[in-house]
Amino acid sequence: MKTKNIVIIGSVAAGTSVAAKARRNDETSHIIVFDKDTDISYSVCGIPYYIGGEIAEIDELTPRDAKWFKDRFNIDIHTSHEVLAIDKDKKMIEVKNLLTGDTFNQSYDELVLATGSRPRSIPQIDDQAYHNVFQVKTINDAKLIHHYIEVNNVKEITIVGGGFIGLEMLEQLAAYRVRLIQRSALMSQLDEDMSFMIEDYLADKAELHTYSEIAAVQSDCEKVTGIELTDGSVFATDLVILAVGVVPNTELASNIGVMTGMTGAVKINERLETNVPHIYAVGDVAEAFHVHTKAPMYRPLGSTANKMGRIVGDRLTGGDLTFRGILGTGIVRVFDMTIAQTGYTEKEALAAGVTVDVIHNIKPNRPEYMKGREMTIKAVIDRDSEKIIGAQIIGYEGVDKRIDVLATAITFGAKAEDLFHLDLAYTPAFSTTKDPVIYTGMISHNITRGRKIMTPEQLLKRIADHTITVLDVRSPKQYEQAHVRTAINVPLQQLRHYAEQMDKSKPVVTYCNKGTTGNAAQNILINLGFNEVYNLSGGNTNYQRYMKMSERKERIR
Repeated sequence: MKTKNIVIIGSVAAGTSVAAKARRNDETSHIIVFDKDTDISYSVCGIPYYIGGEIAEIDELTPRDAKWFKDRFNIDIHTSHEVLAIDKDKKMIEVKNLLTGDTFNQSYDELVLATGSRPRSIPQIDDQAYHNVFQVKTINDAKLIHHYIEVNNVKEITIVGGGFIGLEMLEQLAAYRVRLIQRSALMSQLDEDMSFMIEDYLADKAELHTYSEIAAVQSDCEKVTGIELTDGSVFATDLVILAVGVVPNTELASNIGVMTGMTGAVKINERLETNVPHIYAVGDVAEAFHVHTKAPMYRPLGSTANKMGRIVGDRLTGGDLTFRGILGTGIVRVFDMTIAQTGYTEKEALAAGVTVDVIHNIKPNRPEYMKGREMTIKAVIDRDSEKIIGAQIIGYEGVDKRIDVLATAITFGAKAEDLFHLDLAYTPAFSTTKDPVIYTGMISHNITRGRKIMTPEQLLKRIADHTITVLDVRSPKQYEQAHVRTAINVPLQQLRHYAEQMDKSKPVVTYCNKGTTGNAAQNILINLGFNEVYNLSGGNTNYQRYMKMSERKERIR
């Protein structure tokens, strides 16, 4: 019986996962991995923490090398070997040894593309032209940045990009004067109202330039010395870090007719197959798809890469695993704030034509007497199916637990009301009796019973149209401190009496600080026969945050 040749182009998370799973299933196949880099199976996501000193040694990010894989799995991994071309008809690849310059051919029975991604470039700065401009993608990048900071008198650092890596680098380099440039809102994959919470939090920790781009750079030939922005700002810099995202390495695939999808990554099916027989794609080079809608998604994360790799390794050796898709779940820590997201955002759902209800739930992660701190959960509900289809959370502790519970619920098609029925772990050290996730389910149940909610954005439109009465049911002192424009202050205990003089046919929105008392007022009015009553999502807290965001956007236009 002929030995099967499984050839994998690329290592890191996806490629090594293919190889390891294939070997676990089958001892007879010849498994070969080619990678043009010198390191394999390393943690890209850990790079910022090494640069910032939270991880002491770079070797902690590269726990396994080619020898380890050979000894443990009998897998041949060839580093510093670049695949130059693929002959799909002969089932052959051309490989160049980058150390010797020699080229040779390698046949395959099954070929896996794990070619990953490369940092996105920007036209204003050529990172190859300047000694103090760096990308954050490989272990070598980490070493270069770390060394440059150590041997140069670095005082001012510019980070271009406000996504996962940009924010992590901002945190890790906080000992320096850091400026961050982002052409849109921070973490632009989030809804803008949630993104603004991050910007507001970071305002005193770094110099932020959102909704701005680099217009020009000043240099002394070898180094970038200054930057001019489209917002008119000009400043000096000692070091520039580019963190503007990645693009999939599809060149090898495209050259042989492998199809790419609408995201630009290689199009795959649930078996991770491409349109070319015997060729698979995994990891950052592959286009994922949504768990439920099957719509194309590109979320290059190590967790997805590992999953894809395991599935292909299984299938190539007789297994039946299939890829079920993703929700785009992600999480990042910035100082003591945690930002997480899963499934559809409000803007994505609306763009997809989904009619949604949006819940802003502001609750502490545990009781105040246990020093609990607030988190804001923004949940997106499909109004027709009543299913939860997305969530974003910003808070300080316990965000990871809640986002994983919500991702699980969305994956298994739970209705939002089902969240209320979850039997979650409770003790005051970790949660409240009504966990924030459970409370989100309670709000959703209220909506299905006719207790409608209204977002600040929707409220402002109704106020502008003069089509709604706004009732602030807090104390006069709270009302005086900050309130919704046009709101009438009617404390809850006076509402039943005040309602006697109101027109029950006219729309009303009630609100308190965060939503609970506003809902109590809403119940009173509905039970008294009012036809159309809303509760303001997230209360005055969420409204004032939205207004602050709107005012900031107006100033920078």
